[in-house]
Amino acid sequence: MILRNSANFQLNATPLCIIIAPMETHSPGPRVRIGLAGPEQRQLIYSARHAIYGLELGQYQPNPSRQLTDALDAVNSYIVATLGDDLLAFISITPPGSNYSVDKYFDRSRVPVAFDSGLFEIRLLTVIAESRGSLLAAAMMYAALRYVEACGGHEIVAIGRCEVLDLYLRLGLRSTGLRTQAGKVIYELLTASVSDVRREMPKHEEIVRRIEAQCDWDLPFPFRPSVACEHGGAFWDDVGDDFRSLGKLDVIISADVLDAWFPPAPEVIAALSKNLEQLVRTSPPTDCGGLVRTIAGVRGMPVSNILPAAGSSELIYLAFPRWLTAKSRVLVLDPSYGEYLHLMASVIGCQVDRLPLRKEKRYQLDPGELSDRLARGYDLAVIVNPNSPTGTMISRGELEQVLSNIPNTRVWIDETYIEYAGAEHSLERFAASRENECSAPAYSMLCGNDSLARSPCHGIARPTGLFCGSG
Repeated sequence: MILRNSANFQLNATPLCIIIAPMETHSPGPRVRIGLAGPEQRQLIYSARHAIYGLELGQYQPNPSRQLTDALDAVNSYIVATLGDDLLAFISITPPGSNYSVDKYFDRSRVPVAFDSGLFEIRLLTVIAESRGSLLAAAMMYAALRYVEACGGHEIVAIGRCEVLDLYLRLGLRSTGLRTQAGKVIYELLTASVSDVRREMPKHEEIVRRIEAQCDWDLPFPFRPSVACEHGGAFWDDVGDDFRSLGKLDVIISADVLDAWFPPAPEVIAALSKNLEQLVRTSPPTDCGGLVRTIAGVRGMPVSNILPAAGSSELIYLAFPRWLTAKSRVLVLDPSYGEYLHLMASVIGCQVDRLPLRKEKRYQLDPGELSDRLARGYDLAVIVNPNSPTGTMISRGELEQVLSNIPNTRVWIDETYIEYAGAEHSLERFAASRENECSAPAYSMLCGNDSLARSPCHGIARPTGLFCGSG
């Protein structure tokens, strides 16, 4: 690959085709890095632009510096594919602002998008001649999409070459019918909502996976968008957290993950109603001793194994910052509860790896894959079982077998929904017998009393062990 000699730069005449067409499997070798361009890589890009868009396509006059730049280079970002010091491909993203390259060719009154804080422009998709027929054009477009998603963009504008217009359309971009010519090339103005392009991605999942497997992703956002499931509380944003509009409870349906699906037990309501005045005007027990003893008796577990808390959120915010630091490596399922990812990645600053659950496997967690990932030596693994929002579950026997072989990794087993599968599937006694496992059930979800949540944490067999329960 000759990537530092501008005479060898050429435009990939069919960008994006590889995201549709089948490709040959690459032989093993050095991995391509996908990341943001630094100063040295920008100089290579400017030389490539001069060779391609100036000399080859005749869109600009050659200049003695043999480099081509424009005013947008002061504000744009380039995503590049490199192999060592060699530049293989690049794409430019113009952020929201006062100027876009489409302004050079079209009057804004004719462009069917809102020029607001959510509009990003994708341009200059370029693959070096020696790298054509690879995954790079697809990788650049996918990386640009992820960039826009990560920045909160909602609309994309682009100018696509007419000879490959159908490929852009199949990716979710919309034709406007507006065309312009620059040098030897005829372009069409294209627009797309980010959500429309994202909806098209499952059709190209095989290519996306190959990009993921063959490239080193060095961009400041994950390769795949988060599909985390938020924990709850948004319901009150609409009802009003000042409790002055409780009449809205009759017309607003709560879809929060946190809330129980069924009414609370009638016996609970009856007991609370009978003693409501006394409960309201007196302080609660200081240590939940009666509750802990009751749980211990029902569960057949020593009192010393149980740590109660006001919901599982209190438990994880109590325990995780004491177990983890910014240097810790943790593993989570994806998709799963978003609260774990938020705490570990955004609050504590851990390195968080995700174990993806695939649609074609019905989002089932594979014990072998879990075992292989845990063998990498994580400080903590979070396993939600049954998982939410997928509803899938790994059997107690399979999970115990996997966890028995990783004595040096702490494992947090979130069993919020285990009672819906059957208490016999719980790992609470297994966790109570080991130093590095914690089981966190949520009785509030089972009993339908989320606003009264108390979380017993089951697992303290020895001082280093912990068994958590929420409810």
